[in-house]
Amino acid sequence: MADVLGDRKVVEVLDRAVRGINPVLDLAYSDPLGIKRRTFEPTDPERNAAAMVLDAAAWVLDVVKFPGTAAWSVMTDEQRSKWWTTRLGALNTVAVAFPGIFGVLLNRLPIQDLLAFANQAVVLVAVAREHGVTERDQQVDLLASVLCRRETKSRELLAGEDFAEKSAGGADETWRPFALIGTLWRTSKTFRAITDELHKRPSRTKPYEVFGKIPVIGVVADYLGERGALVRAAAAGEKWIAIRSRNITTVG
Repeated sequence: MADVLGDRKVVEVLDRAVRGINPVLDLAYSDPLGIKRRTFEPTDPERNAAAMVLDAAAWVLDVVKFPGTAAWSVMTDEQRSKWWTTRLGALNTVAVAFPGIFGVLLNRLPIQDLLAFANQAVVLVAVAREHGVTERDQQVDLLASVLCRRETKSRELLAGEDFAEKSAGGADETWRPFALIGTLWRTSKTFRAITDELHKRPSRTKPYEVFGKIPVIGVVADYLGERGALVRAAAAGEKWIAIRSRNITTVG
């Protein structure tokens, strides 16, 4: 059966999503209160109560190896990629799995697939950045390959687009709590335009789909199933990046 949507339409939607995802990922490295900077500095034994609170917050961020901390600075690209999958991905997957508490009723709606698709897109862009894939058109091609099973050349399809423009798309460029989680919802809205593509992404295996139809326990099955799907998507993304790197080296 031929695809209902052409490559250009899919690439346009993926491009809008990437334009919204990148600025939010940039915010993960911001440090407006100087908390992450404290992870690089020795603790002042004579600090006041306010400083103690900030030091405690810095310690928590360093323990979870949040981007921009001292712990993050010594991690390898592979470790940072895994962080996005295991930390941010795991948190976002809670939102993805929540409709499963209602069982088959909401599972028949595209809500869960939209959120899962968006979750994988956010994590894939984050992983790509850690491996040096920062050009927007390359990130779009990555999403098209892993999530839509399409090999595209978005720069050609979107000729005339300004791929150097990183913060377009209306993303809020000021830090706010849970900004990384909030981008999941905004990205999922973008993907409503390509609902025919949702089933092509790495998805839950059959056993998890079956148990996911059962009310209440379905949320657990959906979470575990979507976590596994996210890990496979990230692995596929890293494989795509590795192949692309080898091809560039060969051509060079």
